[in-house]
Amino acid sequence: MAEMGSKGVTAGKIASNVQKKLTRAQEKVLQKLGKADETKDEQFEQCVQNFNKQLTEGTRLQKDLRTYLASVKAMHEASKKLNECLQEVYEPDWPGRDEANKIAENNDLLWLDYHQKLVDQALLTMDTYLGQFPDIKSRIAKRGRKLVDYDSARHHYESLQTAKKKDEAKIAKAEEELIKAQKVFEEMNVDLQEELPSLWNSRVGFYVNTFQSIAGLEENFHKEMSKLNQNLNDVLVGLEKQNGSNTFTVKAQPSDNAPAKGNSPSPPPDGSPAATPEIRVNHEPEPATTPGAALPKSPSQSSLPAVVVETFPATVNGTVEGSSGPGRLDLPPGFMFKVQAQHDYTATDTDELQLKAGDVVLVIPFQNPEEQDEGWLMGVKESDWNQHKELEKCRGVFPENFTERVQ
Repeated sequence: MAEMGSKGVTAGKIASNVQKKLTRAQEKVLQKLGKADETKDEQFEQCVQNFNKQLTEGTRLQKDLRTYLASVKAMHEASKKLNECLQEVYEPDWPGRDEANKIAENNDLLWLDYHQKLVDQALLTMDTYLGQFPDIKSRIAKRGRKLVDYDSARHHYESLQTAKKKDEAKIAKAEEELIKAQKVFEEMNVDLQEELPSLWNSRVGFYVNTFQSIAGLEENFHKEMSKLNQNLNDVLVGLEKQNGSNTFTVKAQPSDNAPAKGNSPSPPPDGSPAATPEIRVNHEPEPATTPGAALPKSPSQSSLPAVVVETFPATVNGTVEGSSGPGRLDLPPGFMFKVQAQHDYTATDTDELQLKAGDVVLVIPFQNPEEQDEGWLMGVKESDWNQHKELEKCRGVFPENFTERVQ
């Protein structure tokens, strides 16, 4: 007996699979041409529209939440660097040095705590919420295929009944196939009819809980950070009082039409009015300057420290079709790209691949594009291909949203 991969599919099952795909393709063509009626369920179609809308909104929220977390992490890093700078310039004999260092430590801990709580109370909840969508999406696609099978069996049975020369044996067999197809479809349909409205209604509570958590965490964070900032301000006020007789002078920058550096006038003698206005801020002592020294230049963007913002990938699964080219060796004909299974998938039909998380699948095109259902890809597991090098034995369909593109 011929085998298909590690599943031990017989030649008879392979033939049955091929026939099933052919029958589905023919049925779809007839329905599109209006030569065969199609079973419609407007209520279910509305549920599917709601499901797709809910998935799109949830995916966007997840992406924006990850961006928010990346910004919090970047702000934490920037705040940490700023406090480290203060600790370095705070001289040992200045009052409040220990207090300033303690405030910097608490500032760092507060940022860490805020980020971790956002992950625990918002991001993980978000990931759990979205984790239920891939399975339901694959079942919706599966239901669509079983509906086509049911319509095809129904039309076949009806055509045998209305034929001029009736074959009772064929009619009985067609009726049996119709009952079987109807049962499979209705079981899937009933389950989804119950689950989809419940999932749709759950979005309200999820959004409320998520944004309440974020708002509450942010409010508490800013309250605690405000206390630390007030404490730091008190420390700096104490430093200012001890050095109150000194002033920090900020000199105005020369205008664009000021004389060139080589022609600049000499600085005024001590005690004479300065040539440029001064703005005095009573914070830190003015550093000693050398008469005639050039004014410091404003820092350019290139001199500023770079802040690295960690980014997160999107969890929207999608494909970008490509081509390996005819020169690629050891790959199946028509190979487009590789994907890796992110979740286990249990095959429910003989034409499907059984996947375990971590399996790598080589994606190939459908022989007949009309056979491809939305959300499903054709491929062969890399391990099976390396062992057999025969597409007929190894290929099968699998739900795209259970995988992620890796090459």
